[in-house]
Parts: sequence; structure tokens; C-alpha cells
Amino acid sequence: MHSLQIYDPRERALVGLADRLLTIGATAARPFRRRTRPDPPRRILLLRLERIGNLLMALPAVRDVRTLAPAAEIDLAVGSWNAALAAAAPYVNRVEQVDAPWLARGDARRGSSLVSAARRWRQRGYDLAINFEPDVRTNLLLAASGARWTSGWVSGGGGALLDLGLEFDPKSHTSDNARRLIAATFERSAALSTDPLLVIPEPARRAAHDRLSAPGRGPLVGIHVSGGRLVKQWDPERFAEVARRLAVERGATIVLTGAPADRPMVDVVKAGVPAGQAIDVAGDIDLPELAAVLEQLDLLLTGDTGPMHLASAVGTPIVAVFGPSDPVRYAPSGAADRIIRVDLPCSPCNRIRLPPERCVGHIPECLTSIPAARVFDAVLASLDQISADSGSSASRRQPSEARPANHATA
Repeated sequence: MHSLQIYDPRERALVGLADRLLTIGATAARPFRRRTRPDPPRRILLLRLERIGNLLMALPAVRDVRTLAPAAEIDLAVGSWNAALAAAAPYVNRVEQVDAPWLARGDARRGSSLVSAARRWRQRGYDLAINFEPDVRTNLLLAASGARWTSGWVSGGGGALLDLGLEFDPKSHTSDNARRLIAATFERSAALSTDPLLVIPEPARRAAHDRLSAPGRGPLVGIHVSGGRLVKQWDPERFAEVARRLAVERGATIVLTGAPADRPMVDVVKAGVPAGQAIDVAGDIDLPELAAVLEQLDLLLTGDTGPMHLASAVGTPIVAVFGPSDPVRYAPSGAADRIIRVDLPCSPCNRIRLPPERCVGHIPECLTSIPAARVFDAVLASLDQISADSGSSASRRQPSEARPANHATA
């Protein structure tokens, strides 16, 4: 029995029980199953049903699949909230929208149900199905797809349902884990590629250009104030202080991003920026246009968020404020990227979905211990590095996927 990487004791016990039952069933059925690894596979199904950042961190592995199976038809299943983003991945033939009940937010679900999706997949006759999520429920869905060969992670349960199951390495980046899964599935590694992870639609690029066309003498700095969850939320007042100093001391134009629900926090930051030096795109922008906006920035300041991963995917330098999230698993790694965090005995705990009781209801100490001055200095250092590297005040970088042993910190 594999060890389960689930930190909630009750959930770990339930998944452990399900895992034992599935192992018994799979062992009994094994003599009657004729499973063969297809080489080469003609039809491939990939699952990544979770949030924006999870999908983006899987894209290097999706690109590897195309490299290793250049003639295959590749379908990528994502939550409906990620459909437009997945459609910009140039290595995919079809995007499948599947909304898992435990991931969909609110009542508006536009994707297929799990049952209808599995039925449709069985009719397609996939040669290979790969699950990038360490989750017993999506391993069950993978098994229901009827694919001739399946691979995925055993660390979240359901490993007995897979033809090839690997342990997720929590000491490696999520993207590196995904690429390792693909290498094991194909029994060979794909060479590191510099091909783009996303191809932004031209209408989105034009719309972003129109939004950002206001002239400015300084750098174009994006600020994504929302952490998505309170446990990852750096103080909006500190974001505002950094934004004000960038505008006043560096003449920066501040580009504010966020969802409609982020409006109160966005307004806190906006109020601190001098008139005429803020461009507010929060609340009325879809993911392809957001990608186009981020692509045109000189730098993005954010927490550990989906937009952080989106900025990394389009090659924009990042300063990211990390609290409970483990930068080893989630941080960007571009040459000018900087990760700001504090070393505490409990950090990074990586308990995002179920925070420790002492951190519930307020910003945790691993974030309140990070002063605005430290983040401001990190942004300046990154901007200065970009300027020195490019010989001008603006620079663009290609996404870096060769991960150094240590991320730049400040």
C-alpha cells in the first residue's frame, strides 16, 4: 500500500479505506484484464480538472506529450472555468469541459457531468489516458474512460486502478512532477523545449493593447491583490503602499487585475495610486485577454495565484509573496522572478484548503511578517535586473522551465 499525501486525518482515513477496497477489486479482476501499453498511441486523453494554476503547471507536460506522440489526437479535459485557457494550448486537438462537483464553484456548471464524460470517452476508444491530479476520484474517472492504458499518481488514492502509478514527489515542482509522469508513461523523456505554452488569440491581444495604451514614462507593473483564499492573502494595504511608492518614486503605471469579487481589495490599492497612473482591468476580463495583458507588463506583483502562473506561462517577470504555499512546488523560476517569504518553524505548511486552526479567519503570521518595504525593494531589484539585461526600461523574457536548486528570494 502506497502512502497517501493527504494532511487531513479524516480524509486520509476515508481515502485509505477506499484504496484498500479498490486494491482488492483490482487484484481480483487482474487475471481477466488484458492490458497493453500502446506504442504509439493514436488517441490520448489528459485530465487536469482543477484550478487555473494547476492547469498552467501541467502545460509543459502536455507539450511533452505532443513531442513524444506527434501524430496522436490529444484531448485535454479541464473544468469549464479553464476552457478558454486550455484552447490556447497549441498542443491539444480538443478541449473537454468536465466540472467535478468538488471543484466547481457556485451553481453555474457549464461542463459535462462525470458520468456523461466517461460515457463519451468510452465511445471514443482512447489508447492512453493520463491523470495529472493525485486524487482517487479522478483516478476512478480515468478508469471509467475505458482507455487501453492509464497512468497517474497513487499519492491521492486509487493507484490500483492505474496501469502505471507513480508517487508524487512533494519536494519537486508540480511541473517537474508532471513531466516525470509523462516520461515514465512513454518510457522516454522529451527534450526541454522553448516553444510557447500558450498562443494568445489576436483579438485578446488587440483588446489588451487598447487597455494599456495610456502613455507612461515608467515601467508597467501589474498588481494582483487577491490571494484567492484568506490564508494566502497578503495585506491589501501593503500592496497599496508598494503601488504608491512605485508610482511616485519610479513613475510606474500600475495595472490592477482581479475578479469581480476582488473589487474591495482592488479599490484599496487603486486609492493609493496618483491619478492617471492606474489602469484598472479588474472584474471585466476573460482569461485569454488577461494573458495578453500580463504578457505586455514589465512585471507582475502577486501572491501565489493563478495569474502568477499565467504570467509565468507568457514570459512576464514576477515578484510573488508566498505564505503557507511551498515555493519548491509552486514558485515560478524565471531569471528575474523573486519569491518573498519568511522562514518560520511552521512555514511552508502547504495547508491551503484546510488551514491550521490558529490561522483560520485572519491573515497568517507567515504573511503578516512580510513588510511592504521588503516587497518594494524586491520589485525594484527585479526591474533593475530586467533593465540591465535588456538595456532598456522594458523587457520580456521567455518562460523558464529549467528549475534552479534555489529560487531567487529577497
